[in-house]
Amino acid sequence: MHDTRLHWPEFHSLLRLILALLITGAWASASPAGANTLAREERQTLDLSQYRVNDSDAGYFDVSARMELLSETDNTILLQRIDQLLSEAPSCRQLLNYKPITTRGRIPGYYPNPEEWELTTEPLFLFEDSVSLLAGAFTASGDSYYAECLVSFLAHWADAQALTTFRYDPNDPQAWFASESMLFAAAMAYSTVRPFIEGMDEEREEVESWLQGLAMQHSAIPGQPEESCCNNHFYRRALYASMIGVLTENDDLFRFGVSAIYSALHDMTEEGALPHEVSRGRRATHYQNYALLYLVTNMEVIARQGYDIFDLEIEGSTIHKAIDYFFTILDDPAALGDYAPLEQYTGFTKDPQYFTWLEIYLTRYEHSQAASLVKRVRPLYNRSAGGYMTLYFMPPDVQDQPFMDESRRRTEAFQGQDLQ
Repeated sequence: MHDTRLHWPEFHSLLRLILALLITGAWASASPAGANTLAREERQTLDLSQYRVNDSDAGYFDVSARMELLSETDNTILLQRIDQLLSEAPSCRQLLNYKPITTRGRIPGYYPNPEEWELTTEPLFLFEDSVSLLAGAFTASGDSYYAECLVSFLAHWADAQALTTFRYDPNDPQAWFASESMLFAAAMAYSTVRPFIEGMDEEREEVESWLQGLAMQHSAIPGQPEESCCNNHFYRRALYASMIGVLTENDDLFRFGVSAIYSALHDMTEEGALPHEVSRGRRATHYQNYALLYLVTNMEVIARQGYDIFDLEIEGSTIHKAIDYFFTILDDPAALGDYAPLEQYTGFTKDPQYFTWLEIYLTRYEHSQAASLVKRVRPLYNRSAGGYMTLYFMPPDVQDQPFMDESRRRTEAFQGQDLQ
């Protein structure tokens, strides 16, 4: 009888072979995230030298044109939003009493501890809501008080060196995740008012230096392989990188932002799935949409610099294909195939913060499913990824009366968007 047992020398060799195969990626993951996705090192070799900042005041929408439109509109949704903003806008003295976050604290994961997460993130969300509210109030009214208050508020945080003590912990990355949205909330709000500020040169310089330093520090962290290095959190980092890159005329940051679009289109499956997102089980549909929220918003920032980024195609993949796929799996989860279970979580469809990207997309393209969905969720607001997007983008003639159901009233009471 032959001895079929595996002895230690052979077992040791086999282990080394398995380890080598795993390291080199020769064994593809069974999930779509393991198939032909662009590694961080490959992303860094992309030649994006054609992308540079052309207009540091371009922001992510034409503020002057929008203010003129809002001053003449009789659209019910827009008028109600204007009234709400002007009634809720805080006093600058009140905001300047808000203590900047200068210490590094632990933030629990959302899914394991939603209540603890909500309590811990409350001051972070207060910052995001405050800067977005000031930018929205300025756009709605044209009153320089709100623009100057926003610059003073951000300069107050910059002077305190807020957020700069952050340290990355790969085993507990929620604080890193949370700072992403604070950065693009501040940058996008600031981009809205900066072209209209007269004077305040010292404050503006301090704010921009602070934002640029934070963006460089935060984006230098690679994240975890096959996860935060390359998934929706990379798209979130790219959004602040593009916006802060524009504000500070930093081409390296701007190209970091552009690289996320190239990465997403490279990774996309033939059907239009974003592999890192549809690997999320019952939340596959949610995360396909969640990624689009940041990709499309980032693309608008890039497009405002004069680039046809919405028409970019890589190996047959376009952003339009990813959008079509989202609506396909939203209508029919069976279209996910083996990527995820059919019992998909759909609670996010009642929460308007996740669909602000639709306002951007529908100003550029016709899409019947997108148009139908956005009518049900307007007015759209996201505390960090652009703020009051219906106010900034919706054509007044496409919808006059807001749609609101009881489930949405409940979800608007709590808008937790910084998911892992």
